[in-house]
Amino acid sequence: MIQLIDSINNIFWGYFLIAALIACALWFTIRTKGVQFTMIGEMFRLLGESANKLEEPASEDIQSKEACGEKKHQKRKKKPISSFQAFAVSLATRVGTGNLAGVACAIAVGGPGAVFWMWITALLGSATAFVESTLAQLFKIKGKDSFVGGPAYYMERGLGRRWMGMVFAVLITLTFGLSYNSVQSNTLCAALDGAFGWSRLIVGLVLSAIMLLIIFGGIHRIAHFSSVIVPFMALGYISLALIVVLMNVSSLPGVFRMIFEGAFGFRQAAGGLMGGAIMQGVKRGLFSNEAGEGSAPNAAATAHTSHPVKQGLIQALGVFTDTLVICSCTAFIILCSGAALNPDAEGVQLTQLALSSQIGKAGGSFVAVALLFFVFSSLIGNYYYGEANMHFMLKGHASERLLVGIYRFCSAGMVVFGALASLDTVWAIADLFMALMTTFNLLAILLLGRYAFRLLDDYRAQKRKGFRSPVFHKKEVFPDICDKLEGWE
Repeated sequence: MIQLIDSINNIFWGYFLIAALIACALWFTIRTKGVQFTMIGEMFRLLGESANKLEEPASEDIQSKEACGEKKHQKRKKKPISSFQAFAVSLATRVGTGNLAGVACAIAVGGPGAVFWMWITALLGSATAFVESTLAQLFKIKGKDSFVGGPAYYMERGLGRRWMGMVFAVLITLTFGLSYNSVQSNTLCAALDGAFGWSRLIVGLVLSAIMLLIIFGGIHRIAHFSSVIVPFMALGYISLALIVVLMNVSSLPGVFRMIFEGAFGFRQAAGGLMGGAIMQGVKRGLFSNEAGEGSAPNAAATAHTSHPVKQGLIQALGVFTDTLVICSCTAFIILCSGAALNPDAEGVQLTQLALSSQIGKAGGSFVAVALLFFVFSSLIGNYYYGEANMHFMLKGHASERLLVGIYRFCSAGMVVFGALASLDTVWAIADLFMALMTTFNLLAILLLGRYAFRLLDDYRAQKRKGFRSPVFHKKEVFPDICDKLEGWE
């Protein structure tokens, strides 16, 4: 079975998906006039604004509503999800094993050149992330306690193809809530076993139990948990990586030379290693930053914001944060240490070996503890993506609550499975589902991209007029489809 999965993966990742990802990213970069570069200052401003306080409707929006004689909304029982909280949920799934084990695997298999192609995937892919998250905001709908949305919703409401949304919903439910959770658990258990000798089975059982306690609290508990733990874990890991880099500052020129020679060197091309570097860099880059995969839009849709573009910009920044910052930290730790040349280490153990060579035995323990935070936040975020799409598939079905409850226990069960399964098995299954899901999402956002471009034009026009916080008016921007935009007043 694993051989069959590997064969299918080789077709997707060797011939089709890499070209599709890069082509789409280039198209979105050109069509948005390099939004990920030209509006990076606005991304940071929006993130800081939403982190400090929940966005309120701008004054001009309130005036327009009062002019129309609309009544003020009654107080909600629960506060809406802020842009920062939605960003934290999506970053929680991005920042995980891909940043520690995924980068290590990419370097071990594809060589140092894989790091360069991870960077390219992030730089270009952030435009793709902008488009998919903006579309998720546009086509979101009102849920029980918060907004809900994502690729399944924009496939149904934007393209008018519910069958396509159903296929995607099945794929993301299997990919994130089940397959990816086994990958996260497998990596964490390997790290804790290597650092402390802890039983994989016991770690898996404890993880799944704590996970169930949080996910039964719903999206608000998930959002609160992510907004607290994600900044803490990311800053701690980045700080340690900077210490390691400063300790090896003299070797940085050699590290960059290895990366660029591995990406473009004639020796690598002649030996067939250049293709491996590209494949591993793009594949592991996508697993880590999820740009174009269709996962982050599920979190982006939950945010309460005055314009869809705001969340699109914040999610584009998430790609930079994940790959250009955190993944690069792992790459520099490994390459500065020379551990990439060790043939006996695999996955996260390579990262542990690299850090231990720099700061002593405590390095392996630090990676294990950091991974504990990384993985646990990813398990929670991954589960939410699955549940959101379970609700899409069932939509008020009599057995909806029962099936969602069963799914929660299945997701927790996959954590235990991942703790005991082999590394090759869990990664092969994850790669297959990731490829299928990404293919469907790329097709959808290519067909719907014009709506994101129109929204970006509207946002930029309002900024040029001096509006600090642009407001989306659906009847002005989309008079042709405003009846499908029920998530917007």
